[in-house]
Amino acid sequence: MAKREHLIGLLLGAEEDWPTAFEQLLQLVGPITDDKGIVHELRSERLSIEPFNLRQPVRTELVIDRLAHWYYHPREWLKKAALMDDTYLLNSPFTFQSMEKHSAYCALMRLGLKVPDTVLVPYKHPVDNVRWAYTAAKYNQPFDLKAIAGELGYPLYMKPFDGGGWRGVSRVDDERALERAYDASGEMLMHLQATVDYDVFARALSIGPETMVMDFRPEQPMHSRYAVSHDFLSPSAGKQAAAISRIVNAMFGWEFNSAEMLVTGDEVYPIDYANACPDVAVTSLHYYFPWAIKALLRWSAYVLVTGRRSRVDLELHRYFEVADRDDLDAEAKLDAYLAIADEHFETERYWDWCDQHLPHMDRVVLDWVDSPAFETMLEATVRSSYPAPEHDMFLAHFRGLLDLWVRDERARLDGPVRGSR
Repeated sequence: MAKREHLIGLLLGAEEDWPTAFEQLLQLVGPITDDKGIVHELRSERLSIEPFNLRQPVRTELVIDRLAHWYYHPREWLKKAALMDDTYLLNSPFTFQSMEKHSAYCALMRLGLKVPDTVLVPYKHPVDNVRWAYTAAKYNQPFDLKAIAGELGYPLYMKPFDGGGWRGVSRVDDERALERAYDASGEMLMHLQATVDYDVFARALSIGPETMVMDFRPEQPMHSRYAVSHDFLSPSAGKQAAAISRIVNAMFGWEFNSAEMLVTGDEVYPIDYANACPDVAVTSLHYYFPWAIKALLRWSAYVLVTGRRSRVDLELHRYFEVADRDDLDAEAKLDAYLAIADEHFETERYWDWCDQHLPHMDRVVLDWVDSPAFETMLEATVRSSYPAPEHDMFLAHFRGLLDLWVRDERARLDGPVRGSR
């Protein structure tokens, strides 16, 4: 019987929780036999940063990257791995120029989606470039910041055009707050964005063709931001939120990304659709953490076993051709965009493949989350994340939420049962 071994590289920052979960569950899933009878064995390795020869072969077939958006050395290694060895990247550094709020806003506006009115304003302070002063003196037009804000209306938000994990985001309620926020922006290039009166702040995490839309409460501390709420959106808004998240990922070639949107009734307003390192920590996702790791495992396995090739080239024109059609209403256009996105992610083939080759994964993940190994990981994460006097409180908090997931998942797989893990 023919065998193939595949190596998944984890390019990490300071995270320990989800990599530990991924590594342990990958071992529990075991070998996968494809339709040709070839046995595929998947293993993972944490990648280190070191000097590299551009012609040195790369053994890693797929990399889950959490570092290269912020650091150039690993970014350049990923580019070399993709160009020289066809390494599959989650996410590709070739998309980083567009992996900021600005490009996503423009693309979604082009598709006719309800991005709030947004204005890009020049730097408050010159960037570190010897040509800046001369160029600015000759070509920078004067502008009235207060007038721009007045046209958008208060309250509004000032935030960096490229995002960055809530870095530099300010709610601006009046002209004095506007001046303070702009003065503090320094060398950051900023958007002014109108706000929307909304009922729900939703956050969608997408991994490959899978999406989980969650009830997000940004005003809460991180451990309480994701509410466990299953039907918090109307059917129409829920469809839009999940579809738009997958559509923008397919447009830009992102495969591991989170998106944020404001929702009023059936109206969905995208406000952030580009996160190079989406949050997958057990201490924030809690109830949704097992799904996230399961989706990351499934997509990684599918990519490697089926031999899916990564794409560097984008095909934005296909979406724009739909956007320009006058014979389609907004719902029909969304369905057409989603059809292109599902083609990109091979969504139907993916789920058929998972049903055939990974039917045991739900049970494997359930049993692991209900095991001492998960308890050890959770306790280690809490102890490294919070002050000692808060350990017991947070352990009880996360245990309770994950006990709820275990009960719900067991009921889904087996039917309702008594007790908890």
